[in-house]
Amino acid sequence: MMPSQTGSPQSLRVVCFILLCWLILNTAARGYAGPGLQMQVEQDRHVTSATEQMRTKLVETRRDFHRHPELSNREERTSRRVAERLRALGLEVRIGVARHGVIGILKGGRPGPVVAVRADMDGLPIDETLDVPYRSQTAGVKHACGHDAHMTVGLGVAELLAGVKERLPGTVKFLFQPAEEGPPEGEEGGARLMVKELALENPRPVAIFGLHVMPTIEVGSIGYNSGPAMAGADRFLITIRGKKVHGAYPHQGVDAVVVAAQAVTALQTIRSRRIDTQEPIVISIGSIHGGNRFNIIADEVKLEGTVRALDEEVRAQVRAMMHQTLKGVTESFGATYELKVSEGGAVTYNDPALVAEMLPTLKRVAGANRVISPRPQMGAEDFSYYARIIPGFFYFLGVGNPSRGITAMIHTPEFDIDEDALVVGVKVMSSMVLDFLERRTPN
Repeated sequence: MMPSQTGSPQSLRVVCFILLCWLILNTAARGYAGPGLQMQVEQDRHVTSATEQMRTKLVETRRDFHRHPELSNREERTSRRVAERLRALGLEVRIGVARHGVIGILKGGRPGPVVAVRADMDGLPIDETLDVPYRSQTAGVKHACGHDAHMTVGLGVAELLAGVKERLPGTVKFLFQPAEEGPPEGEEGGARLMVKELALENPRPVAIFGLHVMPTIEVGSIGYNSGPAMAGADRFLITIRGKKVHGAYPHQGVDAVVVAAQAVTALQTIRSRRIDTQEPIVISIGSIHGGNRFNIIADEVKLEGTVRALDEEVRAQVRAMMHQTLKGVTESFGATYELKVSEGGAVTYNDPALVAEMLPTLKRVAGANRVISPRPQMGAEDFSYYARIIPGFFYFLGVGNPSRGITAMIHTPEFDIDEDALVVGVKVMSSMVLDFLERRTPN
């Protein structure tokens, strides 16, 4: 065996050179990252302190909105309250966008990019069944989808950032949007109308953030997806027309009820036999109406339902396949059909690069073990229309608390939130905006 050479003068010089290089590089790296790290620590400390101080105010704000819910395109009181709060914070305020939408612009004291934060405002036609001090005072209307919490978080973020306005780089644009649940029949509304009325212009953001409460995620946790996060949704109305005749002589007519029954079954084969089984898709028929008497063969039946998909190409394929299926079924019975499809929301797509950029912020603020990535959801969100134009990141704020019995799903009479989530929501969203602006602002 040859003797070891590690102790030779040449080897020692090599080791010393490597150590010196490491020391220089490490010192330089610490010298570069040190101020940024210190600034981040101070920022996190301030955000945590500020959100805790506004805890009571956040709860009061959410409960005020919850007591006074308003339906889509009817958010008059809600809009006034939001505008008043934003003006009091010193923001530039524009009202009357997409009927009752409110835009608040906060210009920082330092130059930088523009980023947007979106919150929706409308309630749902659902009765309040909870016996709570903040129960809805509007009969038949309830904030059963958490939009009261979304507005509260948005206002909390505006208040926190207004408090550091002089140090804030760039501009934050707050979009308080009406009619996310869909405008009434015959009216325009929601994000599509906001975009149409130039809500994303003057100034134009380079990115947009939004959140949605989620009772299936425990309070304190955040859910996110990269790429598709929520489904695109279509609403359809099928009218099947046959021939009316006495019920005793069905062979002399065309029974639209029987044709409709066959159509319901046949439409389900699109999902089970014609679309890739690994593609998430839903075809649901929610209502059927037809006929006018027990002994008369119906000459017309109407079916209403929804299609949900996470891929826009699949969504288009389903529309074409529905026409093919209905044409084949109705022709085989001597009936005819009409299919009307209206878009209820595009696929909510989170820009992967933006998600990767902001994920460290989520994990730092909420805690790495509190940031989860559930499967994309088949519910729809019209935040998607903003994200079609600029990069968007839409994530989920946990509001569930099984130990307190807060587990009811959104769009139900029993829905409620753990209000500790309001503080978490403001803390996370404020940190994301601050980190994004600092990162995108040239030194």
